[in-house]
Amino acid sequence: MRKLVYSLLILASLSIAGCTLPQMIKKAKEQQLTVTPNPLEVHKDTVAFDMAANLPVKMLKKGTTYTVNPFYKYNEQELALTPVVLKAEDYPNAKTEQPKVSKSFSFPYQPAMKSGLVEIEGVAAKGTKSKTTPRMQVATGIITTSKLVKPVYHAAYAAHGYNNQEEIIPVVIPDFNFEQGRSELRKSELKAEKGKQLDAFIASKNVTKTVTITGTHSPEGAERINKKLSEERAQAIEKFYRAQMKKYDYKGKADSIQFILKPVVEDWSEFKNALASYEGISSEEKSAYLNILNNGGSFEDQEKQLKKLASYKKVFKDVYPGLRAAKTEILTIKDKKTDAEISVLAKQITQGTMKADTLSFEEMMYAATLTPSLDEKAAIYEAATKKGTNWNAHNNLAAVYIAQAIENPSRASELGNKAKAQLDIAAKINDAGEVHANLASTHMLLGNAYAAYNHAVKALGKRLATDDSRGVNGVKGAAEIVKAQYAQAVSSTSSATASADNLFNKGLAQILNKDYQNAVTSLNEATAKNGNLAIAYYAAAVAHARLGNADNVVSSLASAVKVDPALKAAALSDLEFSKYFANEAFRNALK
Repeated sequence: MRKLVYSLLILASLSIAGCTLPQMIKKAKEQQLTVTPNPLEVHKDTVAFDMAANLPVKMLKKGTTYTVNPFYKYNEQELALTPVVLKAEDYPNAKTEQPKVSKSFSFPYQPAMKSGLVEIEGVAAKGTKSKTTPRMQVATGIITTSKLVKPVYHAAYAAHGYNNQEEIIPVVIPDFNFEQGRSELRKSELKAEKGKQLDAFIASKNVTKTVTITGTHSPEGAERINKKLSEERAQAIEKFYRAQMKKYDYKGKADSIQFILKPVVEDWSEFKNALASYEGISSEEKSAYLNILNNGGSFEDQEKQLKKLASYKKVFKDVYPGLRAAKTEILTIKDKKTDAEISVLAKQITQGTMKADTLSFEEMMYAATLTPSLDEKAAIYEAATKKGTNWNAHNNLAAVYIAQAIENPSRASELGNKAKAQLDIAAKINDAGEVHANLASTHMLLGNAYAAYNHAVKALGKRLATDDSRGVNGVKGAAEIVKAQYAQAVSSTSSATASADNLFNKGLAQILNKDYQNAVTSLNEATAKNGNLAIAYYAAAVAHARLGNADNVVSSLASAVKVDPALKAAALSDLEFSKYFANEAFRNALK
């Protein structure tokens, strides 16, 4: 009897379940499913979307569950996503209120996934029994506009350190001293080391701009009362200088030299300087002299007061003779190689036909700037890296590799790795802004936008030339689009070099930041810079599509495919234009 009761209960249970599940499946037709965004979009290499499900009232019966199984179906493949399970016990008011649930989904993007569908199937279950609904399409995918970003690179060259401008070098000849009250240049002075030095300088025929001769006198009356004594001493040096130029056959060169005579009369400056360095008297005694000079009065009265000091005779004997002098300062032009000479010698060094020390490190670095050939620049900078431990040589060699990669995109990986090897060396020597600027470009060449971004931030945090700062902002802006930081990308590209590629990325970032009208403006600026930038016309069509401007969508796509016919197929499958697929003008533009 007990077995019979159990059997009846089981049969009743199965009967209820058998009746309940078909009812749930029938009710499932009324379920409301919303996917946002729809179509799906890829950002930061990830497709993310939200799904909200509202089940009909009375659909969830006691003891049942309803599972929503989502799939992303593409080509002949499908990707099963995390199921959404609704249990009747979690919705006690299901008889009068709609059970609601929302869930976020994401999956890594692959190019093969570009065209696909989000499908769901519902599974009603009670105990071990279940029934499945037919598959239902709830969304399409995938919009890949964020993938249009153009990688941007910038080669940041460090300063070469060479002064290619005319340089003036001061040459100071030790003072020529004169006897008290006299202005004749003595033979003993000319035979002394200072006389030989001046004679040797004149004999070398250095390119000289000015010769400034300052004649001075000592303070005592015998010197002071001869107002012309200082000037005559300066003239004595000029006379000797001109005689030596004639002796060494300066010819016309002598006319280009300007002699400036500066006679100093009744001035205590030289005396104060000499007194400060004089060790023959105490500091207190020196103060007595300075007190007299600082209290003012006529030059003559001050000198009379000095004579009354106990140490005056000693100062007169030791300090005054040095004030009876003529000082000579010559401004000469530094002898330099011409740009042509530097270029030739640098090339010979790289070819091994000239010794490396023929040019200084700075001259080698400068030589690289004199050639437009990237191959020649690379050879010169490579030679410069062997002249000691210099970060800027390694940095600039890397910058050339980056520039070569810009011209040869097919060699991006090879040249990017070569640049990185040089920059790793440079960074160990000097963590400079230019090094990080080039590391940003190098990582972008190697496909790592995240590392490129990090180095761009570091570079901009250091001192950079304005052009380099703008260049790095372009790299940073491109990286920020990859990172889905669209507002930041707009800011970075707005501060970047106004190149066609940077203006395109700015427009793209504005599209992705939902600023469509400004995006059109930026993209028009990009095509004004480069009329063959087909992708900029294409992106403008996307912006117009989002604005609902059908005519502009068509005209922009017509311009795009005129430059690059391959964009026809892209536009015909791009969900950005889905509402225009049936538009005759749209299809005619893409024939």
